[in-house]
Amino acid sequence: MSEDSITGAGASVGTDAQVAFIGLGHMGGPMAANLVKAGYSVTGFDVVPAALEAAAAAGVVVAESSAAAADGADVIITMLPAGKHVFAAFEGEGPGGGLLAAAKPGALFLECSTISVEDARAAHWMVANSGHRGLDAPVSGGVMGAEAGTLTFMVGGSEEDFAAGMPLFEVMGKRIVLCGGPGAGQAAKVCNNMILGVSMIAVSEAFVLGEKLGLTHQALYDVAANASGQCWALTTNCPVPGPVAASPANRDYQPGFAGALMAKDLGLAVEALNATGVDAVLGRSAEEIYREFALEGGAGTDFSGIINTIRAASDGATSD
Repeated sequence: MSEDSITGAGASVGTDAQVAFIGLGHMGGPMAANLVKAGYSVTGFDVVPAALEAAAAAGVVVAESSAAAADGADVIITMLPAGKHVFAAFEGEGPGGGLLAAAKPGALFLECSTISVEDARAAHWMVANSGHRGLDAPVSGGVMGAEAGTLTFMVGGSEEDFAAGMPLFEVMGKRIVLCGGPGAGQAAKVCNNMILGVSMIAVSEAFVLGEKLGLTHQALYDVAANASGQCWALTTNCPVPGPVAASPANRDYQPGFAGALMAKDLGLAVEALNATGVDAVLGRSAEEIYREFALEGGAGTDFSGIINTIRAASDGATSD
């Protein structure tokens, strides 16, 4: 494939494109591994040595820096903790510069981190003004979805760039939605995770109430999963062990999707609520609940572990 066919507007990214993957943690590592399995040449970087070791074992070529990973790359994928880390990686320090300077002219940037809508728009501006193309493309589906290649991608950017990145998205995900222009992917992620946080609290409260009323977990699940209480927080990430074998509740609440990440995402939601003036009582309450959950020991456990906080506040009485 010629350089133009890789980097030209609207051109799909073939497997002979050079891909740089920056951020090889719990989500980025499996995503990069799936690209390797699909035949892509992937060079990656992470600041955590263990993440680099795992990526190398999966066939990712490990670089000594993010800029080195992006040197001459056609596609740069970033999966980083926050907007400040994205900006730092893009701009870099010292004479070598960062990702924007290292990438091939006209490269396609897929920014998959979960950051604020405003930061996503600023990242688009940085990419465009450096002569590249960019999409904000946060994901939903957790570690299990990253490993299985079944993530949902919420994408913001142009239709042409979306079409170019589609082959990559289809390797890493199952559902890919173009939500609108720059920042729209992050906007959809913020809204989605506000729903998720609120619904997990509601499901957890219902199970604790059921325990108090003498219902077994299975009985309540069998009713709610097939009635108007049905939702992802119940049928996929059920907060009690037993009814859903794959849920983190059966693994002592090992994430999954960590409480610290839910607290972060709900913080972004509140930031957006404040910016838009939306009166969202449940969203704000969920942010307070998960912020406290993360601070009081739940940061590294699955966010469904909020049920244990609710139990503790309900005097800890249960009826299995």
